[in-house]
Amino acid sequence: MGRARTNALETIRILEFLDHIRTPWTTLFPYGDPELVWRIVNHLIRGTLRGEVVTISALAQAGYAPYTTAQRKVEELIGAGLILKTPRGNTGRSFALEPSPTLTTAFETYMREVKGLLARTFGNREKTEEADSYYFGGMPSGEIMGPPLRLLQQQGRRLDLRFLMAEDNYFIALQNMWSDLRTSFGSRRDFELVRLPQLYRLAMANAARSVSEYDVIAVNFPWVGEFASRGLIRPIGEELATAGIKPDDFHHQFWPGGQWHGKQYGVPIYCTIETLAIRRDLFQAAGLQAPRTFDEVIAAGRSLHAPALGRYGIAWNAARGMPIASSFLFFLSCCGAYLVSRGAEGAEARPIVPIKQGLRVLNYMHRLTEISPPDVTELDWESSLETFLDGHAAMSYCWSMRATRFEYDTRSRVRRQVDYLPHPAGPEGASVAPVGGFVLAIPANLPSSRVQTAVDAIAWMHSPDAVRSHVKSGFPILPRFSLASDPEMQQSSPIVHFVERVAQLNLLDTWQRPPIPEYPAVERILGDEVHDALTGRKTDVEALLAAQQAIDALYTSNREALLERL
Repeated sequence: MGRARTNALETIRILEFLDHIRTPWTTLFPYGDPELVWRIVNHLIRGTLRGEVVTISALAQAGYAPYTTAQRKVEELIGAGLILKTPRGNTGRSFALEPSPTLTTAFETYMREVKGLLARTFGNREKTEEADSYYFGGMPSGEIMGPPLRLLQQQGRRLDLRFLMAEDNYFIALQNMWSDLRTSFGSRRDFELVRLPQLYRLAMANAARSVSEYDVIAVNFPWVGEFASRGLIRPIGEELATAGIKPDDFHHQFWPGGQWHGKQYGVPIYCTIETLAIRRDLFQAAGLQAPRTFDEVIAAGRSLHAPALGRYGIAWNAARGMPIASSFLFFLSCCGAYLVSRGAEGAEARPIVPIKQGLRVLNYMHRLTEISPPDVTELDWESSLETFLDGHAAMSYCWSMRATRFEYDTRSRVRRQVDYLPHPAGPEGASVAPVGGFVLAIPANLPSSRVQTAVDAIAWMHSPDAVRSHVKSGFPILPRFSLASDPEMQQSSPIVHFVERVAQLNLLDTWQRPPIPEYPAVERILGDEVHDALTGRKTDVEALLAAQQAIDALYTSNREALLERL
């Protein structure tokens, strides 16, 4: 059988396509010899994304031109401010190269233009649709993961679904997968991604509407009790069975995270472990061992605390509200104490602030501030992570899901230099691995006609293909699925390996933030009082007693309100 020939019309279309790709490049990078500039920039960007050290000689060799010609072009790009030189070692003679913010911005602009062209050519996208509304790169060619057939049958090619979720690495990746330009059934605009406090406020505001604005919402694990008990989300056990979601495919500790009084109100989408991340290179250079106790954390932090060099001993979540309340409760469990007795329900699940262990935790927090950035009491999950990511801290308490940025963010200064540890033990306590995460739930005010479609979308997000794609990309979600035993999954990143290891050691703990109906209100109280203690507005004892008094008043008020309704 003869080889098919390209006809004239097809040839013209291919040439036009190639022209469209080349034109924006020469416009954005007018530095002569566009092919040589392309090879140099391509090599630099690719090497940076892979975490490789790129040198002038390596870039020149990648130019596929006489060495001196390529080297002159590299020096020209350095002079133009597109490439930055960073000293390597102490001799001052060796340099590593990295793209400047100017080059990064220009290259991202070019990528968006190319992506838009590819979308219109191969993805059946409209010309009016913005490039940021879809994604290219979620699944390898030949492994495109479209929506379940029933979704397509119900609503046609483009699905009309809206999602409210947290603004973190995982949900951004989920948004990307949903809006992959090769599937053409969804858009990034279908997702609203917001920070955790705003997620709570928007979910509450949505519940007050007559008809829900969203089909699916992400509910933080400790919020489930409040959302379910107040009737803000609906039970979906029957719809889950129809969609083929099986409880046995989830880790036994996490499937109940979506339950309330025996009914299933949501499906755990992922779990995340709070870890103590440490700079392996700094610890090795100083001859320090990985810390196993509160005191060892403080000792290591003092040894590595060097503000004059722009480096602090530790960065952690001490901002007022949710961040510092969570930190307090996690440290409390390291001292062997909990706000609510483990497994307590009903009237027995009333929070009691343990004074002795609480004072130990506050003492630890005060000592942490001495080796932290000056603005530590303003650092939340994102800003403390950024401090460590930029190389300005030797240690950081952070969520494993967010910590994937240490390995994959193009701006990371700590790539491949980080070890991940469970929380070190406090006095009379033990090392633990605090667990967080979200369940996907259906708002109670979503019309019944849309519920099964929304659950089908949740099923698609939990499919084995979706899980494998995320785990291969380094997202540490292993304890949730039976896929945890897959060797390829375990080897995908050091954070995935860490999560699987603490699960095997039975260090996972989900009870630091108990899912009682009053938890969000209790968290706000602790977030204020603990912050007041840390900033000196109150003594430690005053803050803990004030927290207990406010919690007691909350329960008294809730009981009176219940009696009035009866």
